[in-house]
Amino acid sequence: MTKGNAFVLGASGQVGRAAVRALVADGWEVTAASRRGVRDERWPDEVRSVRLDRTEEGALAAGLGEGCDVLVDIVAYDGAHGRQLTGLADRIGSAVVVSSGAVYEDAQGRSFDTQDRPDGFPAFPVPTAEEWRTVAPGDTTYSTRKIALERELLAAGDALPTTLLRAGAIHGPYSPGPRELWFVKRALDGRPVRVLAYGGTSRFHPVHVDNLAELVRLAAANPGSRVLNGGDPEAPTVAEIGAAIDAVMGVRSETILMEGAPEGTVGSTPWTAPHPVVYDMTAAERELGYRPVVSYAETLPETVEWLTAHLGDREWREAFTGLAKYGVDLFDYAAEDVWLKARG
Repeated sequence: MTKGNAFVLGASGQVGRAAVRALVADGWEVTAASRRGVRDERWPDEVRSVRLDRTEEGALAAGLGEGCDVLVDIVAYDGAHGRQLTGLADRIGSAVVVSSGAVYEDAQGRSFDTQDRPDGFPAFPVPTAEEWRTVAPGDTTYSTRKIALERELLAAGDALPTTLLRAGAIHGPYSPGPRELWFVKRALDGRPVRVLAYGGTSRFHPVHVDNLAELVRLAAANPGSRVLNGGDPEAPTVAEIGAAIDAVMGVRSETILMEGAPEGTVGSTPWTAPHPVVYDMTAAERELGYRPVVSYAETLPETVEWLTAHLGDREWREAFTGLAKYGVDLFDYAAEDVWLKARG
């Protein structure tokens, strides 16, 4: 006997692949929907894979057919997607939707939307709980769109009980924008030093796809209208991440700690920030009985192996378009060499 039928939107992506596996293992009949209908080689044969583009008029309604017991939406982005789901509430028993920790703002009104301004990086409580203030909903930035999505779904209440998961820095295989590449490529290139701003103490709470999938699994089995953070059991510093990746790759690098902010690209990493970003996981533990299934360090061998294979001989911007879109040269070794030479 199954737990019911689950419909996963965005199933071919980094989180979707893991969510499908977790739901199947927990006894759900799963339909995996994505724009290309891609299957993961680790999915069992009973997973039904379908092509579906939610932007096409009536496509999601047609894909749902008579409905599902739980809809898992990995790729919902804004208020319009929230209204799309609530408009189909009569066919959906409950929903689990991935949001983002980017929705928070600090007591001075700073958020990730202001981080590029002078003194614009937010200073959140450590750890940050779900009750903390957020940006205003809107349609101008990633953060304002995500909170608009949340508001639409929470307003539905019992008509569509929805668990919203505010994910941290997602990591694991199949990422289009893997932060870990910053260290992995340096090891592959034989780069002997890593320059880290703020003394290497920056922390940006990661969440592995398997831990996020575990939250999806638990929320699917325990419907409700709620917001929960999604994070790993630890939030390592950027220096600790670098040391852990070096250990996996069998290299010994010299870490140069820069006091204060980066100088251009020198000292900057995808985790670098003047204030820590750490999410409180107490609510998920209390409401769902959540316990992380993996630690950050445990996941690194698989991540490093996938990154190395996916990069291959390609230019990194071609292999990882999610990183390239920011227009920043993550591997400006010439600038690093100038900085290092100036400091002896």
